[in-house]
Amino acid sequence: MTTMIKECLLRSQQPRCCASSLSFAAAKGSRKRASRNTNVFKGTIGIRRRMGTTRAKSAPTTDDDDDDDDDDDDDSQKKRRGVVEPSSVTLVLLAGGVGKRMGANMPKQYLPLLDVPIAVYSLRKFATMEEVGEIVVVCNEDYDEVFTKEKIEKPISIARPGAERQDSVFNGISKARKEAKLLAIHDSARPLTDLDDARRCFEDGAKHGAAVLAVKCKATIKQANEDGSIDKTLDRNLLWEMQTPQVIEPNLLKEGFQFVKENGLEVTDDVSVVEHLGKRVQITEGSYYNIKVTTPEDMFIAERLLNEEPKLRCV
Repeated sequence: MTTMIKECLLRSQQPRCCASSLSFAAAKGSRKRASRNTNVFKGTIGIRRRMGTTRAKSAPTTDDDDDDDDDDDDDSQKKRRGVVEPSSVTLVLLAGGVGKRMGANMPKQYLPLLDVPIAVYSLRKFATMEEVGEIVVVCNEDYDEVFTKEKIEKPISIARPGAERQDSVFNGISKARKEAKLLAIHDSARPLTDLDDARRCFEDGAKHGAAVLAVKCKATIKQANEDGSIDKTLDRNLLWEMQTPQVIEPNLLKEGFQFVKENGLEVTDDVSVVEHLGKRVQITEGSYYNIKVTTPEDMFIAERLLNEEPKLRCV
C-alpha cells in the first residue's frame, strides 16, 4: 500500500470527527465549561506535540543527610520530569459496550480482526509495557474467558460494566491496586494504539496529573441551532478529537467522580471529570491511526493498517 493510499484511508475518518469527543484547547489558555446544572468550571488544557518531543534527562543527584527530604525531593523531581516508574500504571480496559452501530451479532470489541478479537489487541499490547503493573478489564461475564485465557505476564482482574460509561470506569478503577500512581483508561475498540504515544501520555499524566491522547480535528465543525440551522463555524485550530488512553492520578480521578456524582453530571470521557474540577488536562498529540472501530468500514481500514504497519499489531 502506498503512502497516498494510507492518507486516503485516514481521511475517510474525517467526517466522524463531528460525532467524536471534541475539545476546545489552547496551549496556555483558560477554559470555561458549563454543566447541565448551569454551574461554570474553569480549567486549562496544555498540548504536547507528537513530533520533536524528547524524554527529559535525569537531574544530577547530590548527597543529603536527611533521607526524608531526599525522598520528597526525588518524588517532586520525578513528577516535574514526568517519570513513570515500572509497574506504577493500572490499565483499565473498557470492554463492556454493546456496539449497535456495527450491526453484528456480538459487541464490536469481540469481533475477529485478522483472527484476533479486537479487544485482545489492547490487552496484549499494554501487557508488554513495563510501566503497566496490572490490567483491570471491564466486561460482561459472558466474555471473561476472552481475557483470562490470554497468557500474559501482567495480573488481570475483572470488573462489571455499569449503566453508563462513567459507571463502568468507576467500577474499573475501584479494582485498581492502592499502589497505582496512574490510572490509564482505554477503549478496547481502539486496537491500533501506538505504544510510544501511550508512553508519552503516561509521562504527561505523571507530570500534570491528567493527560489524554488526541489529534487535531481535520473537519470543519458547525454549531447548530435547535431548528437545524447553522449558528456559527467553530475555529478548527482550537478543536481536538479525544482518543484513549486517558491517564489520570487516582486521587484526582476519584475526586472528580465524587464531584460529578454529587452534582448529577454526565460525562462522555474520563478527563471531563477533571475539567469539572477546574484542573489542568494535558493533551498528548497522538496518531490518526488510533481509530475507534465502530462500523464495518472501520474494520476494513483497521485490517489494512495492521497488514501494513506491523508495530501496530504487537500480537
